[in-house]
Amino acid sequence: MNLKQLAEHLDLSQTTVSRALNGYPEVSEKTREKVLRAARELNYSPNARAKGLATGRAHAIGHVLPISDQHEMVNPIFGDFIAGAGQTYSKAGYEVVISLVDDKDEEQAYRSIRSRGNVDGIIVHGPRMTDGRIALLTELGLPFVVHGRASQVSLPYSWLDTNNGRAFQRATEFLLDLGHRRIALINGLEFMDFAHRRRVAYEAALADRGIALDPALMRSEEMTEIYGYRSAAEMLALDTPPTGFLVSSMITAIGVRRAIHEAGLEMGRDVSVITHDDDLGYLRNGHDVPIFTATRSSVRLAGMRAAEMLLELIRNPAHAPLTQLMEAELIIGSSTGPAQ
Repeated sequence: MNLKQLAEHLDLSQTTVSRALNGYPEVSEKTREKVLRAARELNYSPNARAKGLATGRAHAIGHVLPISDQHEMVNPIFGDFIAGAGQTYSKAGYEVVISLVDDKDEEQAYRSIRSRGNVDGIIVHGPRMTDGRIALLTELGLPFVVHGRASQVSLPYSWLDTNNGRAFQRATEFLLDLGHRRIALINGLEFMDFAHRRRVAYEAALADRGIALDPALMRSEEMTEIYGYRSAAEMLALDTPPTGFLVSSMITAIGVRRAIHEAGLEMGRDVSVITHDDDLGYLRNGHDVPIFTATRSSVRLAGMRAAEMLLELIRNPAHAPLTQLMEAELIIGSSTGPAQ
């Protein structure tokens, strides 16, 4: 079935049907639902080339992932984000275009994408404290949403982020309330905005209780299992080891748990651990009872909402920047207990 036949079946003009299928705001919600329902029932699938020529849109969203020896973006967290975003794109008739580029060539990659016109918008991943991509994409006039924030960028831009500061403040306070005073931070790379916010919140929570910072209990690296294992093993070998760990990733926390067990200790009894678990679809935090006490924020949901924001910016280019701050839950698991 083509567009003409679908329009005749609905007794609507081809223009109205096309606009309804492509999400134009001037079509009423009742008409849009009627058209979408008929399209599903009759297995209507628009010709992508004709659709692009008619609307002036590529009906694709770009995700540019820098390949770096400092920060790896292709991981389970990105997979969950894409799974959520992909659901939203699919419903709106959009496809995903993923580009892997060397981090030194990232600017040229964005300029090339803009000149080719093969995507209608961009999701920006892994923002740093100062992130030149925001100014670049603003200059290029390409709609974009940042997954995260860049603290040192003053330009207005659209973003969706988890309240990392509040999450790690609550996590640190939870350990303090359990009597822990030697609390270690195993953080992500702190030139990344999320990790910087977590570090600041951890330090502030300790300062509020009059506890001096100990550099021996703080680490900042790429969030891998071996990093968590190595860091925890080194800290547990100190003369005054930590009794609690605050960890930036479930993947890293698995390494911390391994180090605790190898030291002959029991997690939750001898040493407490809180992690940010991100509610990962393929790396669950236990089944009925959570393994780790965790600050939980769904990356899949973040992907869905960021995609919705970007599609709104594409439909309405004059729209003011959109922002959303998602709160993390504190989930109590078996990895925490009173300080010994």
